[in-house]
Amino acid sequence: MYLCNRAFCGGHSIVYRFQCIDARVKFYVQKLMAMCKYRWWNSERKILDVTTTRKFHKDRGLVARMYFTLFMLGVLYAIFTLFLLAAGTPLMFVVPIVGVMVVVQYYMSDRLILMSTGAKEVSPEQAPQLHLMVKTLADRYEMPMPKVAIIDTAVPNAFATGRNPKNALVAVTVGIQQRLSERELQAVIGHELAHVANRDMRILAIANFLVTLTSFLMTMLFWNMLFGGMGSRRNNGGGGMMMVYLVTILVYFVGQLLVLALTRYREFGADHTGAEISGDPGALADALEKISGTVAGIPDQDLRKLQTANAFLIIPAALKSQGSMNLFSTHPPLEERVRRLRELEQRMQYRLR
Repeated sequence: MYLCNRAFCGGHSIVYRFQCIDARVKFYVQKLMAMCKYRWWNSERKILDVTTTRKFHKDRGLVARMYFTLFMLGVLYAIFTLFLLAAGTPLMFVVPIVGVMVVVQYYMSDRLILMSTGAKEVSPEQAPQLHLMVKTLADRYEMPMPKVAIIDTAVPNAFATGRNPKNALVAVTVGIQQRLSERELQAVIGHELAHVANRDMRILAIANFLVTLTSFLMTMLFWNMLFGGMGSRRNNGGGGMMMVYLVTILVYFVGQLLVLALTRYREFGADHTGAEISGDPGALADALEKISGTVAGIPDQDLRKLQTANAFLIIPAALKSQGSMNLFSTHPPLEERVRRLRELEQRMQYRLR
């Protein structure tokens, strides 16, 4: 009986060995549960611990709407192309020119934005805290360290550009550094890096190619009708060309609305991704409210400086005299963005309980 209950393994019984294994299992289970309950941000400052990478949850409904918008844009221009071919419109000359224009804009977007906004690239020695903040968030996205630039203007804003993470650039204004707290600025930079991580520049470049193609074709048709197509050949092909021109205007208008809707969805997506990565949706909501509340005191001269980069900014630099219609805006309504961020904050707090 004694020999049956003992094993030739160091003089310990099999029952004792199983008790040791059970104790170790319980230890690791308790350790795992403690890790699951660990809160990722400091309760006092609410600044994320950025020593490790963090996975984020995608908004499936938002992603579905973005892909549906892209699908509708593709369907629209596929039908338009068939119409142009049926009407005998020459496209072999138009497509290469527009393609070269879009490719140049795509590969030189960072330089063009820097030139138009007056942003100047800064080194880690010139802006150590800003570089550290961008670096820690870039590590969370598992992306290379982007270039950092500062715009000398009182307008509180920020933007990111770059065709991919290896060629990314993040720019902030002097005004946003002065008006936002550290956690709010970190949330804003997280939003901007989300645009790069989500490949927004690539998606919008494809969408804008189709709209630019239509715009170029519309201009060519106008001048052709004005100087050649509606004169001596009025009875032959003038009516058909007018029909093509009107359809082109309609397609351009609908395509522009779809692209604007896509940019608004990308803003929602950057809000969601950036808030998940920074771990503090409330800070981004506070920053958006603070930025929008200070625009009223900014001179129009400073606002015009950033208007060329409105599609890239976290909040569009619209002049105070200009109204905004949601349908024609590059950004969603501020109230809706803040509401979604507050709801995301509640969900994240619930997940960490």
